[in-house]
Amino acid sequence: MSDRYTFGFSEFTTWPWSYKEDLEHYPKHGATVLEMCEFKLAHNDYGDQLKLVADSGLKVASVQAKVHSIFVDSMASKPEDPADRIDAIKRSIDMTAPYVPKGTPFVIITGVAPDGNFRKALERTGEALKELGEYAAQKDVSIAFEPLNPVNVNTDTALWGLDHGLELVERVNHPAVGICIDSWNIWETPSLDEVIGQCAKRIRLVQLSDWRTPRSTADRYVLGDGEIPLARIVKAIRATGYDGPWIVELLSSLHLDGSLWKSDMDAMLERNRKAFEHIWSESAP
Repeated sequence: MSDRYTFGFSEFTTWPWSYKEDLEHYPKHGATVLEMCEFKLAHNDYGDQLKLVADSGLKVASVQAKVHSIFVDSMASKPEDPADRIDAIKRSIDMTAPYVPKGTPFVIITGVAPDGNFRKALERTGEALKELGEYAAQKDVSIAFEPLNPVNVNTDTALWGLDHGLELVERVNHPAVGICIDSWNIWETPSLDEVIGQCAKRIRLVQLSDWRTPRSTADRYVLGDGEIPLARIVKAIRATGYDGPWIVELLSSLHLDGSLWKSDMDAMLERNRKAFEHIWSESAP
């Protein structure tokens, strides 16, 4: 277990900023990596744009493709057919993989279960993850499946709980398909410490934010400002031997009173950096 860590921010955290603003500001707040959100890139060849990451002193830790769910979700309502959505994800991999570190995970969620048929949605998601895992492996990247919070069941997911996410990943059983642990999504999972231990080497990515009863499905809080026992969760993850990136990922709808996306975002990033330092110290073995 290393005493050092790799820290960064998801570009969702600073949604209103441009891609270049993210690259300029993140290193000022302790980041050495970022989670790249494809929607912030210009709609052309990504090579020159992604080379700017290294110029800023950062590395890409993970990727959120413009289409990142097997079924329709709140961020991408088109295309509707899962086969077309899988093709869109593959195109994102094609355009991005040559310019990111080997093994970089692309985050995938289920999307909404059509007609409320959760069983069918999970069966199809399993098939899709196996197909995407095989494709990602050919491109020297990987897939990180992310189970969401049940508050997202009508907008973004057919699966919730880290235990159920792990069950799906284990059924897929592909070396290029692992799990994304997002504290906001999984913190209420029963026997969480034990489940985290079971995830072990399948953990591809950790995303962090804090929780208060949400006013929307995008209402996350600065680390330490909510109810999640973050130090306990980070300690359990560290105990698995995980040595990958720790990414602050905040979503904060602009219509909300006190939206973080309408705040001084430099100050918000710095608060998260300092909070993570404290969490890291508190989670030491």
